[in-house]
Parts: sequence; structure tokens; C-alpha cells
Amino acid sequence: MLTHGVLAAAVAMTLSPGAAAAAPSADGVWRTDGYGTVIAVDHGHLRSYETTAISCLPGFTADRTGEDGTYVTDDGDTVTVRPGRMSFAGSPGVRLLRRIPALPAACGRTPAKDPLTAFDVFWRTFAENYPFFAAKGVDWQQVRHRYRPLVTPATTTSRLAEIFNEMIAPLNDAHTWVSTGGPPVPHLRPGTVLPSPDYDQRVKTYVERRDLHGALTEYAQGRVGYADLPGDLGYLRISGFGGYTEADDYASNAAELTRALDAVFTPRRVGTLRGLVIDVRVNGGGSDSLGLQVASRLTGRPYLAYAKRARNDPRDPARFTAPQPIEVRPHADPYLGPVTILTGGSDFSAGETFVQALMDRTPAPVRIGENTQGVFSDVMERSLPDGLVFGLPNEEFRTRTGRTFDGAGIPPDVRVPVLTDEEFAHDRDSAFDRAVELLRR
Repeated sequence: MLTHGVLAAAVAMTLSPGAAAAAPSADGVWRTDGYGTVIAVDHGHLRSYETTAISCLPGFTADRTGEDGTYVTDDGDTVTVRPGRMSFAGSPGVRLLRRIPALPAACGRTPAKDPLTAFDVFWRTFAENYPFFAAKGVDWQQVRHRYRPLVTPATTTSRLAEIFNEMIAPLNDAHTWVSTGGPPVPHLRPGTVLPSPDYDQRVKTYVERRDLHGALTEYAQGRVGYADLPGDLGYLRISGFGGYTEADDYASNAAELTRALDAVFTPRRVGTLRGLVIDVRVNGGGSDSLGLQVASRLTGRPYLAYAKRARNDPRDPARFTAPQPIEVRPHADPYLGPVTILTGGSDFSAGETFVQALMDRTPAPVRIGENTQGVFSDVMERSLPDGLVFGLPNEEFRTRTGRTFDGAGIPPDVRVPVLTDEEFAHDRDSAFDRAVELLRR
């Protein structure tokens, strides 16, 4: 979720010679650098507000669980707040905070629930935070001119959701969605397939029969699977960076992933493995930090995974927070040999940031297949007073050379068909076969 720069320093008060310094207090009102958020902290209770130039709506609330500034939200997520910075478990980096004297005046008013106000807040939220209008060839001002006349005081919530979906559909951005209460339906890049549970199961069954001639050894509720291949090669399949436990919170997921990786990357296997195929062709995303946890098992040196920055000027789409570098840090006993990565259009979000996090590994992995989906940012989830919920991205993930892959996705080094109808019909898996061929060389 985040940014880089000089974090606001908290000056500890010296009570007396040899006495412990008092912990700095985060009590007060803070505005994030980017992210359109204001938070108010008061004696262990945190309340957030989703703001635009025309609105201030209540967001998540959280209660402090420890003296280290850790809070747990009403949805069970962990947030750490200290003077000048805020971080979310599972999202690498921090958000910078600037103290402000008081809540904006709009935060004290009861929000209007009429359809026209909802339209204006929806449109304004995208106008102030979405970074990719120019890249997608969408004139957002013209979108307003076209669709606002369709909204009247009598417009129903369901019809408003239809209008919003029509507005954002041309973005072809899987991190944009609108929900009336059910599961959101993302707007995919044309020609790609949603990594749904049914599709994931179909592909896994196909790979086990056709490529592995046997079942995967599965971990993390089936989201991680491994099989040894002939010739001292290995196959690691990861269908998501989350959902590893029933609790499905970051702490339990990270612990479960550690157990899975310890079982896969045993000292004996690390010592004998001559090549590794990593398959993220069907990966629904999740926590970027879990992707970094896997990457740490594949390097003996720290290196830049990517640099995150967030749009932070409501008037200028080209203005961003300072890029915050995120590193891959090596595990104690990593696998350092050749790697091939199978990618495709059903590789989403954290599945893509994982691929990006391996690009500067040594030796460099060979990406085989097709472009990933092309959505990297954390999703800003916003609610409207009428009950609609929507999401949008506001971040870029940049390589060491400043390149981004939003929209088009990360391209393969070796382009072959990926899980197409023709591949299924002719019992082929061109990406897997090519990966094994390259490693056996």
C-alpha cells in the first residue's frame, strides 16, 4: 500500500537520568500522503475517513492491541500507527502521515445519500486517485459529461451500479470494480480469464495428469503445491498469496507459508535441485509480502524487488509520492539455481508483484508463457452512503530502471500459448514443456 521519504521523527522526552523514554503518542488527527485518507487517533481507538475535495465519509475503525502502536481493524486486519507513519500487515512499506489541526469540516456533517451525490463522490474519487487515465486513453472528464445526465434523484442503487460499471469498463482494469453487496466482478483485460476457484481446479487437475503424472504435495489449503520432476528438477505451483488458513489473516498466512516453504526447500532438496519451475499462471493475488517471502528462498543476496509510489495530487495525475524501495532479503538456506516462471493473463496483482520481485534475481529467471494481467497496486476500497462499495488502484510498482507494467502486464521472455482451448483440446502444455526443456539444457 505505500511510499518512501524522510519519516516524521518522534522526539522522546527524558524523564530523569537513566529513566526509560516515554513512547511517542500517535493521538491526534493525521492526513496520509496520497491515499485520500484522514485518521483520528484517540487513546487507543482509531477512526479513518475517506476524503475527496467534496466529501468525507467514515472508513474503517480499529482498536489498539499493544503499546507498539498495533491496531486491529473491525475487519480483523492489523495496522501499525506511529507518529508520522502507518503500515498495513501484508503490504510492504509505510504510508507517511502529516499531522493536521482537526478533522476537515466535511467529516462532521451527515453525508447525503442521494444518487447525484453518490455519482459525484465516485467520479471524484477516481479523478483524484486513479493514475492510468492517459495510459488507457480514457478522458475522465468526458466520462462525467456523458454519464451524469443519466442520474436523477429517482435513480436506484442497482441502476447506479450499472452506470458506474459502464464508466470504468473501458479502463480494462481488474482492480476497478463496483459491488452492491455481492462478490465484485473485476473488469479484466480483454482475452484473459478470471482465476476463479473452478478455473484453478481445472488447471491443477490438468497439470497433475498431463505434466506431473501424479498429484502435487499440497500445503496452505491447496494454494501451494510441489512435485519433484525427473532429472533433479522441481515444480512449485502457487495459486494465490492468501487463503492459506481458515483465519486468513496475514500473521497466520505467513506462518503457514513458512511451514510450506520449509517442507519444499529442505537442505537436501536445495543441495540437489538442478532447476525449478514456478507456476503462477493461475494466481488470484493476495499479499505482496507473502510473495516477497517466497522470493527470499531464491536468493543469497538482498536486491530491489520494486519501488512503490502512490498518486498524491488530486489535480495532477503525474504527481506521486516519493518511490519507496522494497527489497527481497535472503533466507538462511536459499535455492540459488536456475528458475523458470510460467506466467499468463490469469496471474493477478500480488501474483504479478511476485514475478516482478524475481526480475533482478541472480541468475535471472526465464519467464515463459504470456503477459500477466497488468494490475499491481493495492486496491483502495471505498464505500458510498447508499451502500455501494467500489475499488480502484492508486499506486505504481516500478523496476530498478523505472519501468512499470500496468495495463499490458509483465511480458514473457519466451512467448508460448498458455492454457488455451486448443492446448486443452490437443493435450498440450507448451509453457511447462518449454520450461523443463530449458532447465534440462
